[in-house]
Amino acid sequence: MKRSGFGPRKSSLKRSPFALATAKTQMKRTAIRARVKKPTVAEGSKYLAACRGEPCYLNVKCPWTDWEDPTVVDCHSNQEKHGKAGGLKAKHWFTVPGCDKCHEWLDRSGAPWEEKCAAFDDALARWEPRRARKMGIEHNELEEA
Repeated sequence: MKRSGFGPRKSSLKRSPFALATAKTQMKRTAIRARVKKPTVAEGSKYLAACRGEPCYLNVKCPWTDWEDPTVVDCHSNQEKHGKAGGLKAKHWFTVPGCDKCHEWLDRSGAPWEEKCAAFDDALARWEPRRARKMGIEHNELEEA
């Protein structure tokens, strides 16, 4: 068999109009696929910012206080009904302000699951009206979410 050189290959087949899409068309399709709306940082950060300067609402490892605690951060729900799954956090709507001790209890303690869910749901019920007033959300907007 005869060896060929390293030059360009000569194809005896011509490209039919029904062949696979060109690279340019494939790039367009990829760009269209990539345009899926994702929540922006600004959309989620307004819920997270609402937790700043608030007392702890979980109140599992700390006494109930009305004063601003510097260790308070936004605690996301760990429940599947709130959007938590695998490596995903729950939606930002389902956050409550919690101090570092209560946040640690919620995420890493060996407490029973039902107890954690009950504590979070109670905190969320108390926090939602306060957050709505703080963010200026109307009552009908709360029902839609």
